[in-house]
Amino acid sequence: MNSSTNPQNKSLKLNIPKNFKTVLILCIVLLGVCVLASLVLGSRLVKWNELMDGLFHPNIDTYGANIVRKRISRTVFSLFCGAALGVSGALMQSVTRNPIADPSILGVNTGASLFVVFGIAFLGTTTASQYIWLALVGAAITAVFVFGIGSMGRGGATPIKLVLAGAATSAALSSLVTAIMIPRSYVMDQFRFWQVGSVGSGNWGDIGTFAPFLIIGMLIAFVTAPALNAMALGDDVATGLGVRTGVLRFDAALAAVLLCGAATALAGPIGFVGLLSTHVIRLMLGPDLRFVIPMSAIAGAVILTLSDVLGRLIGSPGELEVGVVTAFIGAPILIILAMKSKVRSL
Repeated sequence: MNSSTNPQNKSLKLNIPKNFKTVLILCIVLLGVCVLASLVLGSRLVKWNELMDGLFHPNIDTYGANIVRKRISRTVFSLFCGAALGVSGALMQSVTRNPIADPSILGVNTGASLFVVFGIAFLGTTTASQYIWLALVGAAITAVFVFGIGSMGRGGATPIKLVLAGAATSAALSSLVTAIMIPRSYVMDQFRFWQVGSVGSGNWGDIGTFAPFLIIGMLIAFVTAPALNAMALGDDVATGLGVRTGVLRFDAALAAVLLCGAATALAGPIGFVGLLSTHVIRLMLGPDLRFVIPMSAIAGAVILTLSDVLGRLIGSPGELEVGVVTAFIGAPILIILAMKSKVRSL
């Protein structure tokens, strides 16, 4: 990764928001509550002694303790996916200067889905490690295509044009997904549960596959955050501060694709997490990406884990997939944001 900043950017003083400590403590407490709820709540309520046995006594092989151990991997997987989607949303909003950018809204998730379906139907892919590379390629191609279409014409890549390009692309790719699946029942059986978006099947193998992409994407996001702040002032100002805007956009977009592509490959196309988490953090802390990016990771983890718990409680004794819950919460918020005049640009 080529650095997008130079020493001049260090002159951008780190002004810590007044309520940062309060927000940080609140987010950490909420994260702890969500983790505890994820371990305890579900189709079967886990008792305190069973929770302790599952966490600290590996030799105890009771039904309740085994449920806790199964939920540990599910919870960690949910935290990872939520953090990845939260940071991906923050990066996409910054790169496109579109406050309602999100992997699901810009069609990136659908692009990843198409390539996964193609792999299942024609390449015989069956494992998470195979899904993840197909999803990354699909997400990257779709992101480039949508941004290219949205940049055409007068005014360049405006928020509304990007959303329209993403919606049109998503509709077209969804049709291709359906066209591939309909004559192949085995593809539909394998794909239909993944398509809804769920963290229920997350295991330690998936977490191990996901971890390198999460680490690389997060590192790129943190490194590029100061330069993205400068670019928010305009390309001319950023260039004057020594930022290489072309390289910066590529680096930030690469991180966003790595994060959302890997999460989509393993958990399915879960929408609105990046949109919700980033807007909540911006509302509380302001626009400084040096705070928005790491706090969006925590907020995304909280939102996705909480949605997973709600899905288990609402659908008990079964469960409602987390992608349905996040869509139910996120769609009305998207409509409200789109109706506001401030949606023009960041």
